[in-house]
Amino acid sequence: MAYLELKNVCKTYGTGKDSTEVLSNINLTIEEGEFVAIVGFTGSGKTTLVNLINGLIKPTSGEVLFKGEPVLGTSHERGVIFQNYSLLPWLTVGQNIAMAVKEAFPKESKSQVMERVKSFVEMVSLSHAINKRPKELSGGMRQRVAVARALAMKPEMIIMDEPLGALDALTRGNLQDEILNIWNQDKRTALLITNDVDEGIYMADRIIPLKPGPNATLGPEFKIDIERPRDKTALNDNENFMKTRNEIIAYLMTIGDERKSVSDIEYILPDLAPKSFVG
Repeated sequence: MAYLELKNVCKTYGTGKDSTEVLSNINLTIEEGEFVAIVGFTGSGKTTLVNLINGLIKPTSGEVLFKGEPVLGTSHERGVIFQNYSLLPWLTVGQNIAMAVKEAFPKESKSQVMERVKSFVEMVSLSHAINKRPKELSGGMRQRVAVARALAMKPEMIIMDEPLGALDALTRGNLQDEILNIWNQDKRTALLITNDVDEGIYMADRIIPLKPGPNATLGPEFKIDIERPRDKTALNDNENFMKTRNEIIAYLMTIGDERKSVSDIEYILPDLAPKSFVG
C-alpha cells in the first residue's frame, strides 16, 4: 500500500463558463520513507497540489489517500512548511513552535514541550531569538522558525511548499542540510515542491515535473541515482548529477515551448541557471 496516493485528481475553480481546471488527472504514488520532489513552472498549480495533499481543499474529482485512508482535512501527521511563514505575529518564536508542539503532543508536560521547542530552535540556529516576535526577525529567520515548527511536531510526512525560495544562498543551503539530516534519522516520507532543479536533485530520490496549467498534469519521473549522503561540493563533478540535470532542464524547456505555442500566458521557467554548490 502506498503511503500517499493521488488517484485521477482534478481541481477546478469557478463554475460554468468561468471555471478553470487547474489540475487535471493527477496520479501520484509515494512510498513510505521516500523523498520526492515536484518541480514546476510558476503558476502551474504547485500550491494547489500541496493544499489537496494537506487536506486544506478537496479535489473536484478523484481522491487523495494517506496510508490508505481518504484525506478529509488537515492533520499533524502531515506537517507543512509553507513558503509564506504563517507565523502568529503576537507570539514569540518559542511560543509559535510550542503551540504546534502542544497540538501534536497534548499529553506532554510543560517541561517536555519546552525541551522539544528549545531543541528545534537550536537546530535552526535561533536560540538567541527564542523570545523575539516575528516583526523583530528577518525574512530568513522567520522561515527558519516555520521549518522548526513543522519539524518539531514530528510529522509522519513532511510537505514543503517552496519553503526556502526567499532565503539567501547560505541559509538556504544550511536548511537543506538540516532538513535532510532530520529526514535521514528515521526516513520520514517527504514531498518537496520547488522551482529549483538543483535543489530537487540534491534532496530527493526522484523528481517529477508538473506541466504548466491550466489543466496541469504530472510529467515523467526522473530517478536520482546519486548515493547518500550527498556532497554539495562534489555534485558539479558528478556525472549522474549533470546527466539528470540536463535531462530535466531539456524536458522543462520543451514543455514550456509547447505550451507557449498554444497559449498567450507567459510562464516563468523553474530556476535553471547553473549553480555552484560550494558553501
